[in-house]
Amino acid sequence: MTKIRSGYIAIVGRPNVGKSTLLNHLVGEKISIVSRKAQTTRHRITGIRTDADAQYVFVDTPGFQTKFSNALNRAMNRGVTQTLNDVDLVLFVIEAGRYDAKDKAVVRLLPKDRPVILVINKTDQLKNREALLPFLAEVSADHEYAAVVPVSAAKGRQTGDLLAEARKHLPNEGLMFPEDDLTDKSERFLAAEYIREKVFRLLGDELPYATAVEIERFETEGNLRRIFAAIVVDRDSHKAIVIGKGGESLKRIASEARQDMERLFDGKVYLEVWVKVKSGWNDDERLLKSLGYE
Repeated sequence: MTKIRSGYIAIVGRPNVGKSTLLNHLVGEKISIVSRKAQTTRHRITGIRTDADAQYVFVDTPGFQTKFSNALNRAMNRGVTQTLNDVDLVLFVIEAGRYDAKDKAVVRLLPKDRPVILVINKTDQLKNREALLPFLAEVSADHEYAAVVPVSAAKGRQTGDLLAEARKHLPNEGLMFPEDDLTDKSERFLAAEYIREKVFRLLGDELPYATAVEIERFETEGNLRRIFAAIVVDRDSHKAIVIGKGGESLKRIASEARQDMERLFDGKVYLEVWVKVKSGWNDDERLLKSLGYE
């Protein structure tokens, strides 16, 4: 009988290389929010996949931030470095055909005392497949990787190969979580993330980075969840954008977030969302802790 192996696996990389898409595909549910915009993930998200012979406990981290230095980004970077010290294996994700100073900044953080698998994502977007081999040779020279696996997280290609490579490095015997668990995050946390994803997807390029979501009440009545949430913005002009003309933007954010929650929670959701202004929230250490940032 095959023994079940298990362990913690960090997914790291510069912003927008597809870490959250990869996590969601490997777990089989939308645990981490996804957007075309960089810096969507702000927290360490744990997603759990349990197969017949292995339990993979994935930790999706924020993309390492080099552009800004406010309290929010410092908290995010602390999350990345702490995670690398706490896991058994690291998946370092880069984009096929693109390897630059931002990727190399993450390479410098990679641990020397535990295995790292290099994951080349977005291979489906490569125009010249023959360029992949010299590209692999270039990026492999900067670190001693346990394996190099090209994948397409969006298409689900070669993710089975990635899981097989990862299993070789899982150190524990037996399950660490119940086999039907998908995440260690609470429903309250996931509700906030789903609302924040809609802000990223539906609003302009700059505004989402000045927003956060605060769940003020979360009540369960049988199979019904009543959720009351505030979208926190930095200034009054941002509040007007989130609400939109006639309240249309806010209604759409709430409606789409509610539908996602109902699918994940497998039950009806009553969701009420409003907007409030907290100036300077993303550079206020105390306020960030109240919003769940360590």
